[in-house]
Amino acid sequence: MQDLEYQNALTQYLEGFVSERRKGRLTEVLAERTNHLTVVLEDVYQSHNFSAVLRSADIFGIQNIHFIENRNKYKISEDVSMGSTQWLTLNRYQKFENNTVECLTQLKNKGYKIVATTLHEKSVTLDKLNIDQPIALVFGTELTGISDDVVAIADEFVTLPMYGFTESFNISVCAALCMHELSTKIRAQVTDYKLSESEKKEIYLEWLKVSVKKHELMIKEFDASYFANKV
Repeated sequence: MQDLEYQNALTQYLEGFVSERRKGRLTEVLAERTNHLTVVLEDVYQSHNFSAVLRSADIFGIQNIHFIENRNKYKISEDVSMGSTQWLTLNRYQKFENNTVECLTQLKNKGYKIVATTLHEKSVTLDKLNIDQPIALVFGTELTGISDDVVAIADEFVTLPMYGFTESFNISVCAALCMHELSTKIRAQVTDYKLSESEKKEIYLEWLKVSVKKHELMIKEFDASYFANKV
């Protein structure tokens, strides 16, 4: 968490280099962002798959994405993600003894219900899923799905109805369908799904940085002046 006075001052400084139209667009998109639904990708290894998931997350207004990297490291394909990564908060879990357990435990401690996508005997369809509590939606690797650790930790399991010969969706398609249905349901039924004001301020500042060319150099110059006046 940044010092609030510094955050406000830096935000005001960077806004001076951004058009009113751009600031309006940032504010408009930010107003519909949510953390009531977050997405977890466990060892997804095909770059076009998780890049497509990121693109869909941005489209559906989902701010936080969590990457569990036990065996596979993620590498974004910008051709697929279409620059969506710069507007999302990406959380990586790669340095723990068990990254899956660490990620899901952290999310549970933050109040999330862990919902895994799988053909589990207790799976329900999305329309039957209770959305009152914030949801962390977990997708597993392309070949084998979610791990045994996810099965052990998950609070609920969901599946998508399928009526053809093919028994599974591509992960990026599955994620997009789930995000569409759940985000639509959340916006219609959950009154406080939007980000808090403090979350909005932090993300808005990050988006301003993305919108300003050579922002690293400009922030360095700002910091020198700002902290010199604090002495």
